[in-house]
Amino acid sequence: MSKFKQLMVAACLFMGVGGVAQAERLKDIASVQGVRSNQLIGYGLVVGLDGTGDQTTQTPFTLQTFNNMLAQFGIKVPASTSTTQLKNVAAVSIHADLPPFSKPGQTIDITVSSIGNSKSLRGGSLLMTPLKGIDGNVYAIAQGNLVVGGFDAEGRDGSKITVNVPSAGRIPGGATVERSVPSGFDQGNYLTLNLNRPDFTTAKHIVDKVNELLGPGVAMALDGGSVRVTAPLDPNQRVDYLSILENLEVDPGQAIAKVIINSRTGTIVIGQNVKVSPAAVTHGSLTVTITEDPIVSQPGPFSNGQTAVVPRSKVNAEQEAKPMFKFGPGTTLDEIVRAVNQVGAAPSDLMAILEALKQAGALQADLIVI
Repeated sequence: MSKFKQLMVAACLFMGVGGVAQAERLKDIASVQGVRSNQLIGYGLVVGLDGTGDQTTQTPFTLQTFNNMLAQFGIKVPASTSTTQLKNVAAVSIHADLPPFSKPGQTIDITVSSIGNSKSLRGGSLLMTPLKGIDGNVYAIAQGNLVVGGFDAEGRDGSKITVNVPSAGRIPGGATVERSVPSGFDQGNYLTLNLNRPDFTTAKHIVDKVNELLGPGVAMALDGGSVRVTAPLDPNQRVDYLSILENLEVDPGQAIAKVIINSRTGTIVIGQNVKVSPAAVTHGSLTVTITEDPIVSQPGPFSNGQTAVVPRSKVNAEQEAKPMFKFGPGTTLDEIVRAVNQVGAAPSDLMAILEALKQAGALQADLIVI
């Protein structure tokens, strides 16, 4: 039995013991360097629309593209028809992601979006369009009937209703791959694992786990976001090798203590490791109410006076009772939430309390306002 097969057998036996609670698979927290998707983009025409295409007087590039397409089939449009309205044609952009290891002949999904003033792409068909990468090479050919989730309707009186976005749609499997992208997966005698969330503790745990499984020196941390592991040269063995590694369960390092505040929506997220130093907090609101209660003044009998309305204002000030609560040393997340709930603080009040605690140096966390 070869050394590689012995390592694989030992790895399978090791993984059969079971992972530690709270652990995550390596494939969920890291990716292999070079194994990535690539973006593709193209420009084409959608035809067959029900009068919802581009107004070519405002989007002349649609008519120009249409004439160029006809010229490829030996059809020359007379110059006198240059202002023709193509109500069933729309210029569109096409974009897609080319997954790693895609081979010629496979299909990928594409998204088609109007770039002119087309009202809707519903019912349209995309004509054959090349999709190019950043290097200018054609990697896929797109064509097919659009699936549009939105629609709109308009009445003669100007009333209109629109559901979702009718000017964009998708074509499942609408592009055929024509060229593959080298990934570098089968090159060199090592693989580099890039962490989705760089963390020195997580990188150390990965190194320890791999070396414990396959022997010392197999894995080495390059920095807090990358781990290099030696790998067999044979592609088939490399696939088996990586299949074992990506299913290893690793204890990720705990995230930095953070408090996230969305001032627009009032959303507040408090991380697990957030703590508060000893502090006392009171938060109340002063409510001033002004009401108008006019009265009617009646003149005396036989006084020749006139009835008049006399304004009368009432001003009332109320201070909402908010008891002071105290944070002890090392207060945890549960204690923070419990104390704030006791005083009935609204999200806006909680934002003010957290900002004040941060300025006072009592909040042991990063306060991030988005």
